Amino acid sequence: MAESGGAARRRAPALLEAARARYESLHISDDVFGESGPDSGGNPFYSTSAASRSSSAASSDDEPERPGPARGPGSPAPGAPAAQESEEDEAGAGWSSTLRDRPPPRFEDTGGPTRKMPPSASAMDFFQLFVPDNVLKNMVVQTNLYAKKFQERFGSDGAWVDVTLPEMKAFLGYVISTSTSHCESVLSIWSGGFYSNRSLALVMSQARFEKILKYFHVVAFRSSQTTHGLYKVQPFLDSLQSGFDSAFRPSQTQVLHEPLIDEDPVFIATCTERELRKRKKRKFSLWVRQCSSTGFIIQIYVHLKEGSGPDGLDALKNKPQLHSMVARSLCRNAAGKNYIIFTGPSITSLTLFEEFEKQGIYCCGLLSSRKSDCTGLPPSMLSSPATPPARGQHSIRMKGSMSLICWYNKGHFRFLTNAYSPVQQGVIIKRRSGEIPCPLAVEAFAAHLSYICKYDDKYSKYFISHKPNKTWQQVFWFAVSIAVNNAYILYKMSDAYHVKRYSRAQFGERLVQELLGLEDTSPSL
Repeated sequence: MAESGGAARRRAPALLEAARARYESLHISDDVFGESGPDSGGNPFYSTSAASRSSSAASSDDEPERPGPARGPGSPAPGAPAAQESEEDEAGAGWSSTLRDRPPPRFEDTGGPTRKMPPSASAMDFFQLFVPDNVLKNMVVQTNLYAKKFQERFGSDGAWVDVTLPEMKAFLGYVISTSTSHCESVLSIWSGGFYSNRSLALVMSQARFEKILKYFHVVAFRSSQTTHGLYKVQPFLDSLQSGFDSAFRPSQTQVLHEPLIDEDPVFIATCTERELRKRKKRKFSLWVRQCSSTGFIIQIYVHLKEGSGPDGLDALKNKPQLHSMVARSLCRNAAGKNYIIFTGPSITSLTLFEEFEKQGIYCCGLLSSRKSDCTGLPPSMLSSPATPPARGQHSIRMKGSMSLICWYNKGHFRFLTNAYSPVQQGVIIKRRSGEIPCPLAVEAFAAHLSYICKYDDKYSKYFISHKPNKTWQQVFWFAVSIAVNNAYILYKMSDAYHVKRYSRAQFGERLVQELLGLEDTSPSL
C-alpha cells in the first residue's frame, strides 16, 4: 500500500508538468474549485467589485439547486417518463450524449512584443510605447486652451502660466507615484508626514501642481458632433488602444473580465460605512480582454452610467444583455484569428458563443443558472441530482461543436465550450486531495483563470491611488495604470530586464524619476 502511495506521489509532479506544458506553463491554483471553504465555488475573475462579490460567491449551483425528493428503497425512479420526454426534447433541440472528438482551433501566430527594445531601454521608453510625446503635447495644448477659456469666463488667474511639456510629464509622474506609495492624496508629497518625498517635491511646487491639476484636460471642449459621455478622455483611450495593438501580439488564450481597480478587499473589509459609500460613487464599469499567458491587457472597454434609467449601469449590471454587449465590443478586433476566449457566468451563453464561432472566435465559459443566459441549453444539465456524485465525475451533452459539461467537485460546475474536445481528459492536482479527473476544458479553464487571478492579486496593488471626483479623470488614471502595467510586462520580456532586474515597484519608481527629469539613480530596494 505504501508503495502504491509513493508511486502516486511520484506520478503527480509528472502529471502537473504535463498540464503546465499544455497550457503555457501556467500554475493551476489550489483554490479555484472547492478547496477554500464555502466561498471557493466562486469565479474569481467574473466580478471583482465589492458589490458583486457577495452575489457571486458561489458559481457552483450545488447549494441553490433544489434536488428532487429522496426515494425510499424499492420505489420506482420518479419522473422516469418525464426524463425520457426530456431526453427526446433535448435530442430534438440538437443535444446528444454521443460525443465526438474535434481538433482544437489552429493557431499559428507567435505571441509577444512586436518590437525588440535595446538592453539600454529605460522605463520611460516602455511607457512611451503607449503614451508618446505627441499625446503628451496634446494634453499640454488642451490644458492651456481650457485654462484660457476658463479665465475668460470666470475671471483672470494671475498665478497661472501656460504649462510646458516637461511640466506635464512631471505632473503625470507625481500622480503615478501614488501607485507605489499607495497614498490617495498626491499633495502628501509636499507634506511633512509619512508620505512626504523631498526629492520629488523639489521638482515642482505644490501650488504649481495644484494649478495644473485644476486645469488639466485631454479634450478641452465638446464638439458639436460629440454625444459620447466620455468625450473628454476617448481620444486618449483610442491612442492607448492603438499603442497596445502595435506593441504586442497576444497568445491564443485570452480572458474577458473586470479587473480589480479600486475595490481592495482588505480596504472593503476594514473601511467605515462612509468610506464604502464614497467608493460606490464610481459611475462606470471597466472591462478588459487580457492575454492569459502574460497578463498583458489587450483591450479596454468602459461602460458609462449615463443615468438612473433602465439602460443605466445600475439597472443592467447583472443582466446578460449588458455583458454580451461588453463581450462583442472587446472582441470586435479578434475575428478570424482562432482565439480562445475564457468568460465568466454573466457572459457565457449559447447564442453569444455560436455568434463568435461564426467569426472565428472560440470560447470556454463557466455557467451559472442565476447569472447566465441559459436559453437553448438542455434543462436536465442545469439541475442537480438528489445524491451528489463522486468528485471528478461529469456528464456531457454535445450539439454540433458545442459541449455542455457538468463536473462535480464539492459542488456542480457547468461549462460551455467549443474550443476543447469533450472526449479528451485532463486532471486538476490538489495538494490535499491529490488528482481529480476532469474534462480537458475544465483543466484549461482552471489554469487560465488562476493566472488572471494572480495578475489581479499582484498588479492591482500598483493602480494609481489618486481618486478624482470627475468620471473622465477616474477613467483616465485607471487607463494610465493599465499602460504602466503593460509597459512593465514588455520590460520583463525584453533584454533590458536582464540588465537591471527591476521589480514592479522599482519600475514604477524609476518611471516617476524619469518623468520628473531627476538624475539617473537606482530605485530603492
